[in-house]
Amino acid sequence: MDALESLKAEALKAIGNCSSVSDLQAIKSRYLGGGSQIIGLLKNLKNLPQEEKVVAGQQINTFKRTLEEEIGKRNKWLQNQERLKKLGDPIDPSLLTSYASETPLHPLTQTCQRIVSIFKRLGYSVVEGPEIETEWFCFDALNVPPNHPARAEKDTFFFQKNTKVGTTKKKADEAYLLRTQTSTVQIRSLGEHKPPFKVVSPGRVFRRDTVDATHNFNFHQVEGICVDQNISIVDLRGTLDFFVREFFGKNIKTRLRPSFFPFTEPSFEMDIFVEKLGKFHNTWIEVWGCGMVNPHVLGNAGLDPQEWQGFAFGFGVERLAMFLYGIEDIRRFYQNDTRFLSQF
Repeated sequence: MDALESLKAEALKAIGNCSSVSDLQAIKSRYLGGGSQIIGLLKNLKNLPQEEKVVAGQQINTFKRTLEEEIGKRNKWLQNQERLKKLGDPIDPSLLTSYASETPLHPLTQTCQRIVSIFKRLGYSVVEGPEIETEWFCFDALNVPPNHPARAEKDTFFFQKNTKVGTTKKKADEAYLLRTQTSTVQIRSLGEHKPPFKVVSPGRVFRRDTVDATHNFNFHQVEGICVDQNISIVDLRGTLDFFVREFFGKNIKTRLRPSFFPFTEPSFEMDIFVEKLGKFHNTWIEVWGCGMVNPHVLGNAGLDPQEWQGFAFGFGVERLAMFLYGIEDIRRFYQNDTRFLSQF
């Protein structure tokens, strides 16, 4: 048994120092093969008394299992090292590559950040909300009645009635949907923040539009709301005029045209006059909608319309990016073509 312990120590040391799979196979043959010392020990068992023979046999079998386990572990480790050697030096995926450091942000990200940064200078806070919404926050609270076209299943991505994705302030069995505008964050802000406050809400929205050069089934918006006492259209016009000049340039002209949105009253479309902007030359172009917050919306949020007033506005990020960079097809933003994206 002293010989067995000595052999075990020698074998384990050889296995630990082995540096290749082929050498490991040679070690296995040396210590466990047909002509190995362990086989000699097994042959000598017949010369031992019966009681010693049983104990010695158990110890030899334990030795064999230990060597086989250690050889298996070492073989797995050596094979893994050989694979890593073929792959080259280790890579840390969290580190930026030289290519990544030169790659610009996506033009939509750049445009969104540019919009938000301008409103931050005006004291606006940035608030985000869930993309899966309830009918209450997406429609009812925004003064969009049940018979409004935006609530038809052909226009909006609805979930089944029994889908459990959150809670609602209105009806326990109302449907959930992918939000159609980030106005949902405005109504949430009205209910969660005590006026006065100013908020912009960037995010992705979804509509069942047919994809073409100017439409997509998902796109991005930045909407804003300002609520305070004695707010008027003058404040709305001044805020948006400042934004236009900071975003497009100092010489841009603006105008408001009457329009209709259920959640604002009165409502407007804002146009800008451009001498040259992409494919547009010396013309007025529509850029976004805006208006004074409808008193019904304030009331739905628990605010007294006699005490508080506000204005709201909403930008399509893709639309502004197309104007800004002279892009004529919205689908280019989603094609992941680095030849296109690297231009920005």
